[in-house]
Amino acid sequence: MRLLPRSLLWRTFLFIAVLMMLSVAAWFAIFNSYEREPRARQLAQTLVSVANLTRAALVSARPEARRDLLRDLSDREGIHIYPADPTDRVEPLPDRPFLNRVEELVREQLGPGTRLAMEREGERALFVNFRIDDSDEGDYWLALPRERIERVFPLGWLGWGVAALLLSLSGAWLIVFRITRPLKGLERAARQVGAGATPERLDESGPTELATVARAFNQMGADLAQIDQDRALILAGISHDLRTPLTRLRMEIEMSGDPGSTEGMIADVEEMDRTIGQFLDFARSEGGEAPEEIDLPVLLDEIAAQYRRRGFEVALAFADAPQATSRFLVTARSQALRRAISNLIDNALRYAGTDKPVELELAAARNEIAIEVRDRGPGIPADEVERVKRPFARLESARTNAVGAGLGLAIVDRIARAHDGRLELAPREGGGLVARLLLGPANYRAEAS
Repeated sequence: MRLLPRSLLWRTFLFIAVLMMLSVAAWFAIFNSYEREPRARQLAQTLVSVANLTRAALVSARPEARRDLLRDLSDREGIHIYPADPTDRVEPLPDRPFLNRVEELVREQLGPGTRLAMEREGERALFVNFRIDDSDEGDYWLALPRERIERVFPLGWLGWGVAALLLSLSGAWLIVFRITRPLKGLERAARQVGAGATPERLDESGPTELATVARAFNQMGADLAQIDQDRALILAGISHDLRTPLTRLRMEIEMSGDPGSTEGMIADVEEMDRTIGQFLDFARSEGGEAPEEIDLPVLLDEIAAQYRRRGFEVALAFADAPQATSRFLVTARSQALRRAISNLIDNALRYAGTDKPVELELAAARNEIAIEVRDRGPGIPADEVERVKRPFARLESARTNAVGAGLGLAIVDRIARAHDGRLELAPREGGGLVARLLLGPANYRAEAS
């Protein structure tokens, strides 16, 4: 379970909010620490003064008038005097730093034998034990109402504090949002570049650092667009200037009249044409083709039918996927995907031989789509799998019938990565190779036709 949000906006805001709350908590702790001693001294002085004044009033009053004096103290000041008895059930002060300090200060002035309590015989108050005079053998309890000594936190200040905190958090969120908004636009533009599209021009206003980044990215986007235009022009020129002479050369060879001597030359011309095609496919950017919704079973059936018409045996199967009678829709670049599947089939036919069938299978698992091409060729050693995906890499020793420029698997790997997928090459049970084109995470759906 992820506790932190993924976006920079909310991560930064959460960090600032936590720092603000910790700062407020630290401020309250510091304030309470510095305010504790003066408040403890004030409360202790109040208790000592009330005890001394009460004792002095009782001492100076006639014995017969003490009862009336105690009644007046109770009615007017809320101060109660009780005779102390050893059997009294009292609850001592809680073990808190503030109350401990108050008790210490009271004993410094009233004597070390002074006792303080929070409850006596079920009555809740602040009780202080004292004697009226030295000749009196009995002790007394002076009870002060707790509301006179307890500090009541003003709710109004709490409301103002909450309002100030919310205002600070809102300001923090606004600041973080204004800082991260250009980064969001930069992320969106970077995704467009990764997809091969021309990004929208970023706003170059704002802080110097962000404006500089936006300006540099806009320049990079313009340069990439110009490079794509130049590459398209170069590819068109290569296709025309190389393939046109090859076409004329083949026509001249075919018209020479000797089929036996021209067959090998025609094969060489065809191989040169295929090699040029591989170079062009590898250099071609897939970003110029817009993604569209493709019915994969229909696409695979069309590709398999094309090879069957040329006399090659390509078997089409569906595993854990809708049958050909259903629609299996996926968003992808149609021509690029067709090129990748054809390269895998050509690779299988080239190395396994045309006399052995090639199996083409569509499977779906979780959020990935697998297009598998199986052959019965010599296979690829496990330690060479990653190397053969590189441009111009070939395994002549293992797959001896190799021809071409060694770009077929590199093209497939590039197309797979452009679709957030990958190319896997694994040995086939019984001999051969399984080339698995994975497209994912794929947003696909199946519909009954």
